[in-house]
This record gives sequence, C-alpha cells and structure tokens, in this order.
Amino acid sequence: MNMIDNALGVHAQALGLRSKRMEVLARNIANADTPHYKAKDIDFRSVLKQTREDALNTTSRSHMAIPMEENEAGEKFRVPFNAAFDGNTVELNVEQAKFGQIAADYQTTLNILENRVSGIRRALRGD
Repeated sequence: MNMIDNALGVHAQALGLRSKRMEVLARNIANADTPHYKAKDIDFRSVLKQTREDALNTTSRSHMAIPMEENEAGEKFRVPFNAAFDGNTVELNVEQAKFGQIAADYQTTLNILENRVSGIRRALRGD
C-alpha cells in the first residue's frame, strides 16, 4: 500500500480534502437565508500541511488569507465583508465564487490522479 501512496503522492489526500471543502461550501450556500447561520470554510493549505508538512509552499509573499476564526472541529468561521441584519454571515456571491474555484481545483486534482493511475496501468501492462 505504501508503494501506491508514493505513486499517487499528495493528490489522493488533496482530493478527499477538496471534497470535504465542497461539502462545507455547499452547506453555506444552502443556509444563505437561515438567520444566525455562521459561514464556515476549511483552510486547505493548513489542513493539508498538517497531513504532509512539505505539501504546499506559498509562491508569493503577497498572497493573503481571508480572515477566519477557527472552531474546535477544525473548520473555520469566515468573517464576513458585510454583516447581515439577521446575524447570518453567508455572503452568497463569495460562497458561489469559492465553490466554483474549488470545483475547478477538484477536477484538476482528479485529472492528475487519473493520469497517474493510467501511467501505472501502462507500466504494469508493459506498454
């Protein structure tokens, strides 16, 4: 099993984490009109870095993180740009943009894994 983990690298773990993040963002979108609902997100970089210390590096010092407050479950509460009167912190346009970005990242990670698996399959067949 270790040989398979080495062949797939960090991408297998990243795919699971991206899936979980999509679920959290979908939950935010579904609760956009729920009073006092607090928008949550998962800090992909920090969670993956906990899993594998050398997984990601910042490519620029000018990259900025969205401010979030962490809860005990590992998810973070997003601090809204504009607070709603009913206490809901979901900003639908932000959530939809994040979801679209994460969906594209998920598909990219899936394509990388498919290429690696097909490469392993070709090597085993001797092609």
